[in-house]
Amino acid sequence: MPLSDLLNVLLDDARRPAIAWQIVALVLCVAVGWGLARLIHRSLLKDRVQTGGLISVGLGSFSRVLWPLLTVGLLALAKTVLEQYQGVSLLRVALPLFMSLAVIRTFFYLLRRAFARRGQLGAALQTFEKVFAFVVWIVVAMHLTGILPDVMRALENTVLPVGKNKISIADLLQGAISIVVLMMLALWAGAALEERLMGFERMHSSLRVAMARVGRAALILVAVLFSLSLAGLDLTVLSVFGGALGVGLGLGMQRIASNYVSGFIILFERSLSIGDPITLDKYSGKVARINTRYTVLRGSDGTQTLLPNEMLITGVVLNQSGTNRNVRAVTKLVVSYDSDLSVVMPLLEAQPLGVARVLETPAPNVLLNAFVADGYELEVGFWLGDPENGQGGPISEVNRKIYALVQSGAIKLGHPSMDTRLLDAHITKVMGRTPQEEGRDKTGTGANLGK
Repeated sequence: MPLSDLLNVLLDDARRPAIAWQIVALVLCVAVGWGLARLIHRSLLKDRVQTGGLISVGLGSFSRVLWPLLTVGLLALAKTVLEQYQGVSLLRVALPLFMSLAVIRTFFYLLRRAFARRGQLGAALQTFEKVFAFVVWIVVAMHLTGILPDVMRALENTVLPVGKNKISIADLLQGAISIVVLMMLALWAGAALEERLMGFERMHSSLRVAMARVGRAALILVAVLFSLSLAGLDLTVLSVFGGALGVGLGLGMQRIASNYVSGFIILFERSLSIGDPITLDKYSGKVARINTRYTVLRGSDGTQTLLPNEMLITGVVLNQSGTNRNVRAVTKLVVSYDSDLSVVMPLLEAQPLGVARVLETPAPNVLLNAFVADGYELEVGFWLGDPENGQGGPISEVNRKIYALVQSGAIKLGHPSMDTRLLDAHITKVMGRTPQEEGRDKTGTGANLGK
């Protein structure tokens, strides 16, 4: 139906009393459906969401589908009642519109539950849902009112010059829609693949991450190529783009390409894993995430360092949990030379035992490192089985127990001292001399000066 004819029909229906009842019924159904959805969400779902759990999360997400579903039910009921007394042409148009909205929201709800329940992809999916629902709703409305053929004919007849060729707006829209839809499907499939791979506990974490990255990249590449072919573009033009990309890699993108290749090498050879405490140059921390271009290193103070993957390949990396996760922590002290080492050393060996995170096997030990000016330098060593949590806490607790021994007098720390025996002998000699001896020393000094 042309647009002008549709306007004439609407104007004719507006002069009849039946259209007023349909408008009132439509407004009431929409308002009551929205109110019931809000009431159900607040009264039934709110308490369950506060308690947590998978069921509460699913019910909370399903609340977005309640409003169109309730509105469809109310519109169907109103249409059944009113069509016994008058025409319901307006309700017949409104009912499929709200049904399409309910179907779209239900479809996207299932996609969110299956593929993107959280994170940035879930937020992007929610935004795409709104745009896609609006576009489909408009298309369904034009189809029901008969405007769609005229609009499609106008879009096909309107062409835009692109170089030597011409392309219609309909082809552009078709290509854009196919690209967006296929890209979203590729992202959803990549998220589903990553979620399934991360659930395989028997597989190494680095291998799982590598397979997820490669799978997502392959899906996106296939989606782009397929969407370009649907849009009618010749894929042979990509050879020119590939040549330009090769020149760019050769001129100014070597480091970027090296970081990407290094990322895949790290993931596939499994030299690093998520949670490994490592040290590289002046950077230390726990590996929080391994991306294809950089690795996120989380320090003990909560800061994050982005290390290019090339540094992890070409540099010397100290991995404290590469093969053996046990790491040795030490604290040093100096005891007085008056101490009995046969008593002090076993006493110090017993202090790390009982401290949280300290292993009983291998057992703590005490080493005599050196004889310093202040006393014996002793090193108390003990082993930790979780190096990713740092060493500060256990070392502090062991030092507190040693401090308690010092306060009780069981251990005597060394203090700075000076051997004053030579000085004491010199003072005694000077203080014991007579005045005649001092006079002779002065006369002898003067004679020597005269000579």
